[in-house]
Amino acid sequence: MKAIVTLGNGGYDRLLHCDVLRPVPGPDEVLIRVLAAGVNNTEINTRLGWYSSSVRTGTEDAAAAEQAAPTQKADGGWNAATPFPFIQGTDCCGVVIEAGRAADRQLLGRRVLVRACMRPDGFSSHETIWMGSDFDGAFAEFVKVPASEAFAVNCDWSDAELATIPCAYGTAENMLHRAALRAGERVLVTGASGGVGSAAIQLARHRGARVVAVTSHDKAEAVRQLGCETVLDRSADLPAVLGEGSIDLVVDNVAGPHFGVMPKLLRRGGRYVSSGAIGGPIVSFDIRDVYLKDLTLIGCTAWDEPVFPNLVSCIEAGAIRPLLAGTFPLARIADAQREFLRKQHVGNFVLIP
Repeated sequence: MKAIVTLGNGGYDRLLHCDVLRPVPGPDEVLIRVLAAGVNNTEINTRLGWYSSSVRTGTEDAAAAEQAAPTQKADGGWNAATPFPFIQGTDCCGVVIEAGRAADRQLLGRRVLVRACMRPDGFSSHETIWMGSDFDGAFAEFVKVPASEAFAVNCDWSDAELATIPCAYGTAENMLHRAALRAGERVLVTGASGGVGSAAIQLARHRGARVVAVTSHDKAEAVRQLGCETVLDRSADLPAVLGEGSIDLVVDNVAGPHFGVMPKLLRRGGRYVSSGAIGGPIVSFDIRDVYLKDLTLIGCTAWDEPVFPNLVSCIEAGAIRPLLAGTFPLARIADAQREFLRKQHVGNFVLIP
């Protein structure tokens, strides 16, 4: 089969379009013919080794540095070392074509989404393994996964539209679930035009929350159409515009130099939740804002058990809609990732094998 093999940490030259052996499913696994595979920050960050403690900048700066002078990082992946060479691809929409002898045969012929965040020790443990980060993923014509991680979806969305969902919407739903967002609360979403940010807006609105979104001026109208109460430019003085103590929950995957204002925006007893730091992982803030206001800071990586079933229900009920920024052939993955890093889009890009 054709696949994109990531050879190691570095630039786009580390992405090799080549022939590899088609995977064979084990007893508890299914083989999926990939119909579409989404592009996310996580694949770029893993290729760059961005998760290493040695990296102190945001994704865009790290990408430029690795393209100029690539370095191998032993701690550059989600779970420390990345198993190079391997096939990335966290988002998979596909059809089940084979099932192992102990797998659910009712999945055969069904269009499915794959729950990429897997909990090998059960949902009482936060240990995870990720498709496309810890083992071969969906940047290929075929992928094998545990049958328990393949979820049949009944809807009229295109394959590419469905492929925008797993990582971005799973991450957003997990943050809102973990932070226990309630109807009527006011939530601030940073990076609102990105895959996770735009998903968080829709899922927060589905819960009955009021959403304040932060994005760039040129994307404001597209973000506003997702149902936001207020859309602010990322250069705005947020405490001056919104008022200190005016937000119940901050959903932030940006971090970077503006992180320090987030605790000030939160009301007493408010919550801050994050699953990323595309603006830079090293931040500065006043810890007194945290303890004097009884704030809760929540980090999210491992998806909780209800998260993916909730997403499938939302899709099938028409409660959310996909934001497909564009598609690329699998062989043009470098072009797709370059376009992704330009940050001129709203939603997600998708690769078609």
